Amino acid sequence: MTGLTYTTRQTVNGQTTVTGQANMIAINYSYSDTGLPTFAHQLEVSAYSGWGDALKASVDGQATMSGSCTRESASFPAQTLTPLNSWRSGEAFFDTTATAAGAVGNCTTYWYLTFTNAQYSPAVVDYQLNQFRCDNATVGRATVGCVVPWYASELIYSKASYPSLASHVERAQASGLPGATFENPLTRTEDDTIVDTNRRLACGDAPSIAGLSCDEYPIARSREGLSSGGTRRTFDGCQMSHVSSGTGPTGVSVCMITATENSAQGGLNTQFFRAERVLDGDPFRVTVS
Repeated sequence: MTGLTYTTRQTVNGQTTVTGQANMIAINYSYSDTGLPTFAHQLEVSAYSGWGDALKASVDGQATMSGSCTRESASFPAQTLTPLNSWRSGEAFFDTTATAAGAVGNCTTYWYLTFTNAQYSPAVVDYQLNQFRCDNATVGRATVGCVVPWYASELIYSKASYPSLASHVERAQASGLPGATFENPLTRTEDDTIVDTNRRLACGDAPSIAGLSCDEYPIARSREGLSSGGTRRTFDGCQMSHVSSGTGPTGVSVCMITATENSAQGGLNTQFFRAERVLDGDPFRVTVS
């Protein structure tokens, strides 16, 4: 949501006078689906105060785009700014062209608003929306889908279903390790060499204890593992006696957790990456509920 002001001026004998002003709110938003090749960009404008000639204007919109996409349809017909506190809206739909097997494409969409007023030159303002990414490259997805790639989707571990896993993640994040927030997310890696290195450095010397297995956080399929540097830390009850405690934003936490939960974690992670179309280099969050 942003503020928008439209001002009319007249110049007579070199003297410019303000003849009116309209103060507006603009809401600029969009939506997509991870299972559809089409996404939408909407724009709504409402004048909430004003005076003079500015309130005689009408507004219309034109939608366009750049990148791997085409415009399917768009509608923002000319509408008067008055009455005040009423909404003027437009909606546009776009289709990705990244539909071939393995294709990944980005698209940025724009609305151009034109204010038209008798005796005044048209005034234009544009609204750009954050980029969409559509792909036919997500393993396990048979259809094309679209996401906002900078949005860090949420991988959730349930305390009720996975108590030892959830406990470890909570303590690891509380010790300073990243991943819980939009401001400090984890980063997906699809590089098996990085994943294997993360696992080996974190849990390669874990003890053999019946019913338990070694869990590392940040997860091995993130770029924030030990392959990027740092040291290990652990907590009371984790049965990693050869590893010290620690705090800070780098390194990993290791803990012996229930083996069945650790095994299930791999499936949870895979399902999450597939459902949310989290590709290599994408941010994501890990939370406990």
